[in-house]
Amino acid sequence: MEIKKQIDEPTLNPQSTPYGIIGGEAKVRALVTRFYDLMDEDPDFYGIRKLHPESLDGSREKLFMFLTGWLGGPPVYTDQFGHPRLRARHLSFAIGASERDQWMSCMTRAMADVEIEHSLRDRLIASFANTADWMRNKEP
Repeated sequence: MEIKKQIDEPTLNPQSTPYGIIGGEAKVRALVTRFYDLMDEDPDFYGIRKLHPESLDGSREKLFMFLTGWLGGPPVYTDQFGHPRLRARHLSFAIGASERDQWMSCMTRAMADVEIEHSLRDRLIASFANTADWMRNKEP
């Protein structure tokens, strides 16, 4: 009976989450670092860069914490700040199609640059795209 119970009750394998597949904390940190470095350096992302404070340190840390939990790792963001309330937290920023597209392009490049596996990258792009579009709060 004990063996059957173990088979019928799957155990959570952290390596089966996107967080684990990506490579855990180090890879999520590398992704966030690359994302904000691109935003800071590439004029194509000026529209979203200007929405951030001069120092990106706080933004980097919050995105790292959020993505860690969102990808299936430890819930460090929610443990510290509660529910993300993404749209509510971003309402003070004018986000239209241009800002959405810049954010998506920046994140897509960052994922490629840190070599996130193609099939997982495609799944993440689809999820990010839904969220990025939902964040829009101004026309075009």
